[in-house]
Amino acid sequence: MSDNNKGTAIFLLIALSLIWGTSFILIKQGLKVFSPEEVGSLRVAAATIFLLPFAFLRWKELKQGDHIKLFASGMMAIFIPAFLFALAQTRLQSSVTGILNTLSPLWAMLLGALLFKQRFRGYAVVGLLISFGGAVILALARAEGAIGGFNAYALLVVLACAFYGANVNFIKFNVQGLSSLTITSVSLLLIWPFALVYLFGFTDFVQKLSTQPGAWQAAGFIVILALMSTAVANLIFNKLLQISTPLFASSVTYIMPIVSVMWGVLDGEKLYAGHFIGMVAILGGVYLANRK
Repeated sequence: MSDNNKGTAIFLLIALSLIWGTSFILIKQGLKVFSPEEVGSLRVAAATIFLLPFAFLRWKELKQGDHIKLFASGMMAIFIPAFLFALAQTRLQSSVTGILNTLSPLWAMLLGALLFKQRFRGYAVVGLLISFGGAVILALARAEGAIGGFNAYALLVVLACAFYGANVNFIKFNVQGLSSLTITSVSLLLIWPFALVYLFGFTDFVQKLSTQPGAWQAAGFIVILALMSTAVANLIFNKLLQISTPLFASSVTYIMPIVSVMWGVLDGEKLYAGHFIGMVAILGGVYLANRK
């Protein structure tokens, strides 16, 4: 990363951390009225609308083979995680979900090594093991610091992080010559029909919007989520990925837990000893994996 890009990359990393760190509390507000499937599909559908004009304008930039690559990227980075995070937060606190999301850089490193022949040193392996251990502690943590039964919903966040890790490597090494705006807007456009069909054909979204108290407010939170955490954030992320490395870009999760925990506490969520132990382990592991 050049010196000129370094300052820009750090600025984008901080901005992205603030935006994505807020996304978990917005999902929580949307889930007060809508199902996880409705939250996920509305998030994708609304985000596409914001960038629709750019998608049509940038369509001509695509070469043969770019369409399927951007469709795959849209599925890995946007569509599937949108549903996984919404479903996970039906049984996980938003702050804990934000902490678990710190596993994304570890997945980026692991999949980069397995699929794209990237090298990493021994302490990176140690970092990976520590972070996964922290994720397990978080999944087991219960009230008053007790350790209870395993919360399988934590695995949904781990799976979403795996998709993020796969996507950052996929974009970096397979999608070249396209601007971040093109990647983000066209990816959304290509997955848009699936979100629309599911939202209006297989859910009670319209009925809830017209009959259930608080539905419009909840939908408003999801629209904000779509604009900032999906449309704008993915645009920033793809730009960051172009001027840095996959591991640096996915290190956005360093700051995200601080933001997500702050919002969770303000919303009345409680964190106990097990949560903090798991959080420290995950962040420590991510730090080791990113050391030069």
